[in-house]
Amino acid sequence: MLEMSESPALPAPVGAGVYNVYTGAAVDGAAGAVIPTAAQLGLEPPRFCAECGRRMIVQVRPTGWWAKCSRHGQVDSTDLDMRR
Repeated sequence: MLEMSESPALPAPVGAGVYNVYTGAAVDGAAGAVIPTAAQLGLEPPRFCAECGRRMIVQVRPTGWWAKCSRHGQVDSTDLDMRR
């Protein structure tokens, strides 16, 4: 069983990066700290890659979502649910 400190890092497209995954703004700027209300409620999937700030291809389905960065690959919400 993995401890919290031993859990693997989040995938690059949604992990702690340089860009806000909901707005695409740089995290170090004032706009990067803003998180839309729908995202705070868990109703909005990430739209921008945290690593490079590129707009991702996002598919929303009844059971979750997947998002794909052209440079950093794909992440699925079911993968993130297993990390909780």
